[in-house]
Amino acid sequence: MTAPRGGAPRRTGGPRDRAGTATAGRGVPAARVLWGLALALVLAWSVGPAAWQALTALKPDAQITHVPTVYLPHPVTWKHVETLWSRKPFGTYLANSAWVATWATLLCVSFAALAAAGLARMPGRGREPLLLGLLFLSLFPPILLLFPLYEGVRWLGWINHPLALILPYAALNLPLAVWVLESAFRQLPLELDEAARLDGLSALARIRRIHLPLAMPAVATAAILVFIFCWNEFMLALTFMTTDARKTVTAGIASVSGASLYEIPWGQLSAAIVLATLPLVLLVLVFERRIVSGLTRGAIKG
Repeated sequence: MTAPRGGAPRRTGGPRDRAGTATAGRGVPAARVLWGLALALVLAWSVGPAAWQALTALKPDAQITHVPTVYLPHPVTWKHVETLWSRKPFGTYLANSAWVATWATLLCVSFAALAAAGLARMPGRGREPLLLGLLFLSLFPPILLLFPLYEGVRWLGWINHPLALILPYAALNLPLAVWVLESAFRQLPLELDEAARLDGLSALARIRRIHLPLAMPAVATAAILVFIFCWNEFMLALTFMTTDARKTVTAGIASVSGASLYEIPWGQLSAAIVLATLPLVLLVLVFERRIVSGLTRGAIKG
């Protein structure tokens, strides 16, 4: 009971109100527990296969196929990594993948920035059909292009040449990069372009000195996504690169074999997968904030 000034006493906090408050208070921890369980399931679903591959790479051969399953390696062995490195030029595979993915990413993001800058300043009626057309093109599976690409690469004499992968990788990832960059460029104030135009800057100079620096999170996001695709691509790499000196890491993993035709080297395969995945994991961890910022930059339209 409380008595306000100049009025009758006012009832506050009846039994029902107190019961409702207590129920709400008890509901908050339950919701947090459910969210925690859901997060743990998603984390286990995502990290579980990678963790299992890492554990398999450290197990002796007898424990990999042992029944019942041996979950933790004892003792830990580096034999599979050493055997993989001695039998295959795995360092060359990693270097080839880094070289091809880097140049394909630079080429793709450069052309995507030019296209995105033009689309960002177009009227809505002209821009939307072009963006939808890019999205439609990105839906085509790359395997449909395998035969014509192979004929073109063979005619140019680019079998076992890095350009056989760099140019297709850049072209296949162009729609995704344009979508990411166009959304970021569209958020930039139009007054910046007008002021730069009055100062005498050309279109290329405006992109290089204004658009790219201000939209750097989106540029980093597009570059990392393109780089990951180029690093993981398998079909074109296996088709166009036939020698060990030119193979990328995905094609190199496919060539790992056992001592005989009927032996599957699970330990070496697991070690190869872990070694091929580590550079991408480190790349994503280093640029995590830029990736999130770039993906959410165009989420809210003004």
